[in-house]
Amino acid sequence: MKITLITATYNSYPAIAEAINSLSKSNGIELEYLVIDGGSKDQTMEAVNASGLVTHCVSEPDKGIYDALNKGIRMATGDIIGFLHSDDLLASPQTLNNIVAAFSVNGINSERVDGVYGDLVYVNKENTKKVIRYWASSLFKSNLLNRGWMPAHPSLFMRREVYEKHGLFDLQFKISADYDLMLRVFKDKSLNFVYLPEVITKMRVGGLSNGTIKNIVQKSREDFRAMKKNQIPFPLWVLLLKNFSKIPQYLRRQ
Repeated sequence: MKITLITATYNSYPAIAEAINSLSKSNGIELEYLVIDGGSKDQTMEAVNASGLVTHCVSEPDKGIYDALNKGIRMATGDIIGFLHSDDLLASPQTLNNIVAAFSVNGINSERVDGVYGDLVYVNKENTKKVIRYWASSLFKSNLLNRGWMPAHPSLFMRREVYEKHGLFDLQFKISADYDLMLRVFKDKSLNFVYLPEVITKMRVGGLSNGTIKNIVQKSREDFRAMKKNQIPFPLWVLLLKNFSKIPQYLRRQ
């Protein structure tokens, strides 16, 4: 089973080198690795080209991270599509093997698996061994969407056919396009998802959605819009539940 892994970059040096290094430790995986760069002016492209791991790279101006990820999805030829953001790290050399294995078993009611997701940890920007927040997910049940539940998007790997059915990231959202897409996908009762109870991704704190108070406020507004767009009942209440659900993530470290 072939995985397409997509990384969107823009002036991402030196973090991009560490992201690629975490990927280089994986083995035994049929991997297509795509880097979609927004026209970096730093050493990002030098690090990408020197890695020897990139199947294909595009470097040109874009409309932001979701536009870049959409480009990658359109280019993807793998059976499974996932994302490794330029500031992130795969948690283990075994991570991709475990994801492929999870896709290879029958899911609920012996149906094929359409998506696999796991846990994510936020780590210190300088010391990636220091865990700041632990996002433990759970088995999916449809009623969880009405409680503000969502898996950590960087941990979510889906079959290419899911994107063909439900479309790409909506560029009207600058921060919450991943949440909007996941609402579309997880509301589809014909799809079967498997929870892999292990850390998939290490994410440095300070990303697009949680870097500043301004971004947090914008994300809440966009989350609310995404809920209304996808007909989630009582969206204001669900937004509160979604935000409060993050509190326990700061108390757990492993």
